[in-house]
Amino acid sequence: MKKGVILVNLGGPDSLKAIQPFLYNLFSDPYIIELPKLLQKPLALLISKLRAKKTRKYYEVMGDKSPQLEQTQRQAEALQRELGEGYSVKVGMRYWKPFIEDAFKALTEEGIRDIILLPLYPQYSITTTGSSVAQLEKVIKSSGLKGLKVRVIKDFHDYEPYIDAFVYKIKTSLREVDLESCHFLFSAHSLPQKVIERGDPYKEQTEETVRLIMEHFPDTPYTLAYQSKVGFAKWLEPSTDSAIRELAARGIKKLVVIPVSFVSEHSETLYELDVQYKELAESLGIESFIRVPTLQDEPEFIRALASLIREVDINQNTEVLRIGEY
Repeated sequence: MKKGVILVNLGGPDSLKAIQPFLYNLFSDPYIIELPKLLQKPLALLISKLRAKKTRKYYEVMGDKSPQLEQTQRQAEALQRELGEGYSVKVGMRYWKPFIEDAFKALTEEGIRDIILLPLYPQYSITTTGSSVAQLEKVIKSSGLKGLKVRVIKDFHDYEPYIDAFVYKIKTSLREVDLESCHFLFSAHSLPQKVIERGDPYKEQTEETVRLIMEHFPDTPYTLAYQSKVGFAKWLEPSTDSAIRELAARGIKKLVVIPVSFVSEHSETLYELDVQYKELAESLGIESFIRVPTLQDEPEFIRALASLIREVDINQNTEVLRIGEY
């Protein structure tokens, strides 16, 4: 019997007109922003309209849309080839088309009743993987289908083939660079500190990913920082911009920036890192700003995902979140 795989990511606007509705979907999610229930949607509408005006220029720089969908589709196609005919791989985005419910419907219309959800977030957070799981459970319940077996890969932050793929990507990207003169700056998506204090493992898992990667670069100094804070609450520190300022003040001249919590390109990499933070670094006297690309559909990464799915399928070595049999 063929099995289904849903690759999940955040999603992104596929046109300038889609920016505001995409942001509305994002801020309507209580896993992202906690607001009183009656105020969630009205405030999400207000915030999305304000943010859409600010972020429009991000997407104009990127060609009037996010490239994340195309890159995730390429990942799905490569993973399909790697897994073979026994699996059907679909893309389901959390906040823009195609949605998780679209991927679920496509699989069940193929007659598939054994589904693995693979969120493309290496480190688990209730705000990302947790939200995706909650949405899938909602979709399953509303479908009324019976005989479903659904499992979720919670994270792969320390999965050895993933770490190896990441290390390979860094080494090939820096083939012509003298690493002894560089400082690595790992940049991860930030979260409100209160989320971590409630027991969310994201920060700990991100630190573990970086530690495992740096075992392969023992002579290179590094810093882990967090980007994309929204609002006035306390978020994870240090922020990426403050880390750049501190490193520049220490006389660092060659900076290698590594997005550690992303596996595809989007506004946080193509605009925040490549435009905003690069301009900041250069203004502070950093002479070389090198940004390592995300893994995307690198063969080593796709093979790591395929290996992960196969291990989950036979329940070996990999922890999964079984959300039930329906």
